[in-house]
Amino acid sequence: MRLSRFFMPILKENPKEAEIVSHRLMLRAGMIKQNSSGIYTWLPLGKRVLDKVNAIIREEQNRSGAVELLMPTLQSAELWQESGRYDAYGKEMLRIKDRQDRPMLYGPTNEEMITDVFRSYVKSYKDLPLNLYHIQLKFRDEIRPRFGTMRSREFLMKDAYSFDLDRESAEHAYNRMFAAYLRTFSRMGLRAIPMRADTGPIGGNLSHEFIILAETGESEVFCHKDFLNFDIPDVDTNFDDVAGLRGIFDKWTSLYAATSEMHDADAFDAIPEGERLSARGIEVGHIFYFGTKYSEPLGAKVQGPDGKEHPVHMGSYGIGPTRLVPAIIEASHDENGIIWPKAVAPFEAIIINMKAGDAGCDGACEQIYTALRNAGVDALYDDTDDRAGTKFATADLIGAPLQIIAGPRSVANGEVEVKDRKTGARETLTVEAAIARVTAN
Repeated sequence: MRLSRFFMPILKENPKEAEIVSHRLMLRAGMIKQNSSGIYTWLPLGKRVLDKVNAIIREEQNRSGAVELLMPTLQSAELWQESGRYDAYGKEMLRIKDRQDRPMLYGPTNEEMITDVFRSYVKSYKDLPLNLYHIQLKFRDEIRPRFGTMRSREFLMKDAYSFDLDRESAEHAYNRMFAAYLRTFSRMGLRAIPMRADTGPIGGNLSHEFIILAETGESEVFCHKDFLNFDIPDVDTNFDDVAGLRGIFDKWTSLYAATSEMHDADAFDAIPEGERLSARGIEVGHIFYFGTKYSEPLGAKVQGPDGKEHPVHMGSYGIGPTRLVPAIIEASHDENGIIWPKAVAPFEAIIINMKAGDAGCDGACEQIYTALRNAGVDALYDDTDDRAGTKFATADLIGAPLQIIAGPRSVANGEVEVKDRKTGARETLTVEAAIARVTAN
């Protein structure tokens, strides 16, 4: 993509309304625009990151055996009345009526609707286990939306729902998502720690929040320091291996870790002082097992091997992609801007033409840009006539992992400079070597 043709409205000054680093940098880098309280437009740069976050989520959900569908954002109130949650959910639910005066709602979550899908088609235990997921906009009328897309009213969510014949099978489904979540966040450059959590309005009696540690986290969390060094399940993880997944779950729940709502001060104090970790945390995922909470009132039953009907055991598993983007920024930035992990960077590299219009600079940049595009590298070419300082500031702000800098002197020698955004390390390489360096990265 040529910067001269890309829409990226950079702000020079820090927005006054931005309270935390990620909100400030997302506004300055032209990733988002606020439309109203807690509601944002994702501009092209932000959308590129969001798409890459979603792609990783999809890959890991599919790897775990989940199957994607797409449910509507507007839901009939009848299903929620049937489950008993319509009046209990609270003011966060946006309730409306259609032109026939039928009560509707803008879905804050989809347990009722997915249960209705299930009960309409699945009748036998032979069709189990089943896990269905989608990535869809949700709306919760937060009383105080803040921190940009970290806590907004309209947000994107990946929510998955598992269906199993009994609790034992349902716990295996829970462990599948547990391992998939560890892999998902790790691929985005995050160390997420699963912590015992309150189930809230979702319900159930088994729940974990996946927390990343950050100074701007919304709540205090408590855990053992060893979580920072635990191994992440590898790409060859067998999601059908009951014992293997149970081992992963047992390992990652073997030490103390809890959110403030579930904190046990005595248990935490029993950890040796040098191994205790108390910090601020950001929730990036939440998983629940809630048994037959929804299947019983909604009549989601299957015929078991005994010939009798059984209400299915269910779980739900959420990840907020629009929340993950600022969480990644909170975990990876410096005073100059964002430092994207390669897997979610809007552009893997930015080519900086120090003197647009100079035949040598133009030629070298075009050669690099063409080669990177042909190699499948997502590159941004700054072909504008801005001053060098502005170009460097923009490159640091938007956080592409690598910068390729072509100036008249270096190009005259057949060379360019390659800068690593994270470390600041610089290399002077031939044009061909620079291309090889970026494509091999």
